[in-house]
Amino acid sequence: MTPGKPSARIPEGISSNFMTVNDIRLRYLEAGSGEVVLMIHGFPTSSYLWRNVMPKIAETHRAIAIDLPGYGKSDKPLDVSYSLNFYCDLLSGFMSGLGVEKINLVVHDLGGPIGVLWALRNQDKLHRLALLNTLVYPDFSWAVLLFTLAVKAPVLNHWLSSKRGIAAAMRIGVWNKDRLTASLLNNYQSPFATRDARSALLKSASNFSINAFKEMEAKLPELKVPVRAIYGENDRILPKVARTMTRIKQDVPHTQVTSLPNCGHFLQEDEPEKIGELLSAFMVN
Repeated sequence: MTPGKPSARIPEGISSNFMTVNDIRLRYLEAGSGEVVLMIHGFPTSSYLWRNVMPKIAETHRAIAIDLPGYGKSDKPLDVSYSLNFYCDLLSGFMSGLGVEKINLVVHDLGGPIGVLWALRNQDKLHRLALLNTLVYPDFSWAVLLFTLAVKAPVLNHWLSSKRGIAAAMRIGVWNKDRLTASLLNNYQSPFATRDARSALLKSASNFSINAFKEMEAKLPELKVPVRAIYGENDRILPKVARTMTRIKQDVPHTQVTSLPNCGHFLQEDEPEKIGELLSAFMVN
């Protein structure tokens, strides 16, 4: 790996595997052994986002990064709801397929509400929870409201799910622009080469119920497991992220919060080794 520029390749020692859950074929990356640390991505990324974070975690844990349905190399069905309840059921099935009863969970972007809702409903199956640049409360920012409109708007959603749209999302979300090589961008764009794949991508981000966010808001103070919040300060996709993390700290006082000044929304691309170190330290303490 070139100093200062994370590799676009998946590092050696990380395997690519598949599992079928609820008739949906899921792809996931895996490395290491021990307690499971499950990493969940958001829009429009995949397990690939975690590739350079995983090696440090894999030194002490079984690091797993999933491609959610609709993303990466997982199936992209158009006849499922892509609701938060759908994703929660899938995570439970995925855990059963892995043969584990408890996990450590790391969430980012739209993977946040998926993972947090599942965690709040399944605290007995959770060791620890880490949150990276995500949203969990129903008071959405103007940027999130615009995004929810864009994924449903004809013409605009076509651009949003196109190669140009995905490249634009990554450029907006990464603070260190020189890290976005053509090869790296292609790895985010290639899963959406067909019209059906792009339709699934849009559907996956368009059916998150406000009631689910209200449920999280109400239940977060009940969270007893160790919680870690890590966020890039220069997030132009979730501009309220600092406020979100501050509120999580208020609702769950034992949360440890770290802000990173040289990172944007996709902090796994900006500072992957740093993220790996912070998460690894959290998982062993």
